[in-house]
Amino acid sequence: MSGRGEGCAVAAADGDGGVSARPKRADAVRNQQTLLAAAAEVFVTSGVDAPIREIAKRAGVGMGTIYRHFPTRADLVVAVYRHQVEACAEAGPALLAEEESPFTALERWVDLFVDFLVTKHGLADALRSDSGGFEALHAYFLDRLVPVCGQLLEAAVGAGEARPGVEPYELMRGVGNLCVGRDDDRRYDPRRLVDLLLRGLRGTRSSS
Repeated sequence: MSGRGEGCAVAAADGDGGVSARPKRADAVRNQQTLLAAAAEVFVTSGVDAPIREIAKRAGVGMGTIYRHFPTRADLVVAVYRHQVEACAEAGPALLAEEESPFTALERWVDLFVDFLVTKHGLADALRSDSGGFEALHAYFLDRLVPVCGQLLEAAVGAGEARPGVEPYELMRGVGNLCVGRDDDRRYDPRRLVDLLLRGLRGTRSSS
């Protein structure tokens, strides 16, 4: 979830016209982003059922701070989900700008996407009583990330670094399917298979 998302505290204007409200708002947003980033890291390694105290320790805050922002685990999981969607969406253009190779940018983005998917697979259980909410989040996920994946793919194909004809939804769905098994078998490392998928996408560059 970005600083523009839900849950960000909006400071009230003070008696001097609200000049001091802006730093408070920025601090509140920054603190919440730190908390969500810590929760995402814990969810990736320990799952969405990880103890709240582990998240609080990683974020450097008290457990009461987490419960004040997110009264239920479902609230926290949804906020982390949205936080990671926005992080993935913003990372795509940034990676294209900083990497010399579009395909390297795509590889790095897919790595971030895998981290996100590990969290996403626990979302259904956390929202088991709110299927409508889950469907809305899934639609939001597609709306934000499919165009970003498409931009990365188009750049890689244009540079002759990836095979043409692969749709962004196809690639994301393929990566997602490879990540499913991790929850039930810790011996399974989806990144190894995702790497093979990306090697196949790269193929052999023509020498002509």
